[in-house]
Amino acid sequence: MPIDDAFPEGFKPIGKINNADGNFHFVWGPGRANAESSTNENVKAAYSKRGEKQEPLGISGTTVAVDWDSCVADGACIEACPVQVFQWYRTEKDIPAIKAIGETFEGTGSSVKDERKDHTDKADPIREHDCIWCMACVSVCPPQAIKVDQSNQEYHEKEAGMFVKMESGSANPHAHD
Repeated sequence: MPIDDAFPEGFKPIGKINNADGNFHFVWGPGRANAESSTNENVKAAYSKRGEKQEPLGISGTTVAVDWDSCVADGACIEACPVQVFQWYRTEKDIPAIKAIGETFEGTGSSVKDERKDHTDKADPIREHDCIWCMACVSVCPPQAIKVDQSNQEYHEKEAGMFVKMESGSANPHAHD
């Protein structure tokens, strides 16, 4: 199921994933049980093999949002992205996805489609701040688990306490008589 057009309305940050360069992105919840990844046979088998519980995870990122509950670790987004916004998070830190929240990543994980650890791995928009808004990832994602929306930057800034509303004075300096 595609990410709601109104995302991130109705969601709240449940944590963030930090990049060692000082940038970060929020993980928004609540997550969804019974989403695409929970019914995908490859994903279920990978969790079983690891002995890990598959649990609702939420949406990683704001302007480049990946619904980790829908992500089936296909890797099409990683392959399509011309600026390497995504990495397989488990190729840097091989921990359950729920434990990635609050972690700091160097951004050294793999950005190669076929290098995921297994189908429990998730494409993480670790460099969402580098997105060029080409929408290539959105167009190739089989479960439609990605939403790219530059206007969501306001939600990120508000949650981070960095939002500044730009207002002009009473007269528009660019208006012409």
